[in-house]
Amino acid sequence: MLTNLIGGIGLFLIGMVLLTEGLKSAAGDGLKRALVRFTGGPVRSLLAGAGVTALVQSSSATTLTTIGFVSAGLLTFPQAVGVIFGANLGTTSTAWLVAVFGLKMSVLPAALPMVGMGALLRLLGRGRIAHGGLALAGFGLIFVGIDTLQVGMAGLATQIGPDRFPGSTVSGRVLLVLVGIVMTVVMQSSSAAVATTLTALSTGTIDVAQAGALVIGQNVGTTVTAGLAAIGASVPAKRTALAHVLFNTSTAVVALALLPGLPLLARWLTTHVGPTHDALFLAGFQTGFNLLGVLMLLPVLDAFSRLVTRLVPDRGSSLTRYLDRSVTRLPAVAVETAHRTLREVLAGVLDATDFAARPAGERRAVALRDALAETRQFLAAVHPEPESAAVHARHVAALHALDHLEQLAGLAAQVVPRDTRDDVALAEQRAHVQAIMALARALIAQQSDVPVDASDSALAALREVTRRDRVRAIDAAAAGRASPDHVLAQLEAMRWMDAVAYHLHRALHHLRDDTSDPWGEAPVDTGAIATQSVPVPS
Repeated sequence: MLTNLIGGIGLFLIGMVLLTEGLKSAAGDGLKRALVRFTGGPVRSLLAGAGVTALVQSSSATTLTTIGFVSAGLLTFPQAVGVIFGANLGTTSTAWLVAVFGLKMSVLPAALPMVGMGALLRLLGRGRIAHGGLALAGFGLIFVGIDTLQVGMAGLATQIGPDRFPGSTVSGRVLLVLVGIVMTVVMQSSSAAVATTLTALSTGTIDVAQAGALVIGQNVGTTVTAGLAAIGASVPAKRTALAHVLFNTSTAVVALALLPGLPLLARWLTTHVGPTHDALFLAGFQTGFNLLGVLMLLPVLDAFSRLVTRLVPDRGSSLTRYLDRSVTRLPAVAVETAHRTLREVLAGVLDATDFAARPAGERRAVALRDALAETRQFLAAVHPEPESAAVHARHVAALHALDHLEQLAGLAAQVVPRDTRDDVALAEQRAHVQAIMALARALIAQQSDVPVDASDSALAALREVTRRDRVRAIDAAAAGRASPDHVLAQLEAMRWMDAVAYHLHRALHHLRDDTSDPWGEAPVDTGAIATQSVPVPS
């Protein structure tokens, strides 16, 4: 009996893991893109969260992905809250799956062939076929686990009945809610905990009210994953996790208040509608109180979001507010987080890099260096899957951009010769550098592609003008029309502007959406006679 219970839960958990991982891998980044694409207003965010959770059969996966997206700035916080609401609705699909196909109409005869076929596809197939096979095997194992669990629960029901569990008192219901929370924490899956409860109900081990209290607790237990993910995470991640906890807790309070009427409703349905399958009734109860929670909070979503924002205020550097170490487990999201952070740093570098005679202030320089160091550590923890070529390319592009931004931060701290600040002879060079700066600001402001040709043209024009004016400046010094000191200051300013323009141009290139070209030109050597620049890795 005990071995069947433990084995059934284990098979169900393995099946859920294989199903979730197989579906996520088969879909690739498609589900993540769909989550961002279809998330908009409150209702759209709700539907997106419910749909993705129902597809991957894991509210925890949706929650973690949402935390990553809001940390990366791909979703606003109110949108993330809407997705969390939807995830709570979507996860109830597992209860319906178990109740209908596992308990009401057993699909065990078809489950074992599913496992065999899925394993065969996983071993012989490639790419999405192999991942689909893994999902199919997991789907079959779920029902093998339910059948094994039923055998164990049937044996348990001969020794333990509803009278052995806490009664209908308030303290008894609260105790069962706590037991439900513990079940979810121990199993690390609310779906497995709910499946165990449904099976116990179907075999008569517990009654409807007791099962309802357990399910309420299991619904609250799902917040543990989000809570753990928020430890040491960014402010947006902590806000998202807190929203999840508040929603599930408030929903649980309402459901607990309605719990005494659950047996009465079951008897009324049996009398006026017909015999009610207990497992289906409990699945409907779980969906019902989650839907009730959505209907209560969705109309006041903005006020709810503001409350959470006040409870978790902004802290730390604004430049690195998107970096969240928990997101590194989601390489595609983590890489986008790094790109967004690097654009923020680029904005800071642009503000610090000007043509003034003074370098950037020490506080600003330290903030830029610290932000770049933190971004480097974040990227070091990201390990894209080998088959994800697009994510790998974006990861490489982020590292290139990081390198160029570190060079720019160093240039911002250098002193430009004072007597070249308003030098008319350098006006044309300044104009070309400022053109590249304008393109970089457009990239930051619009968060979209910037035509790289314009940056290419500005850099090429700058270098052509620099080669011409360098010769003119040296000729002027030789002819006595300018002092050697002033000419040396001009040449130093030319080298500074060329380096700024080059690193800015390459950073802009790597931070665009299209980063397929990892190569670029080296900065021109303005200390030598004009020569053809040689392409080198950037």
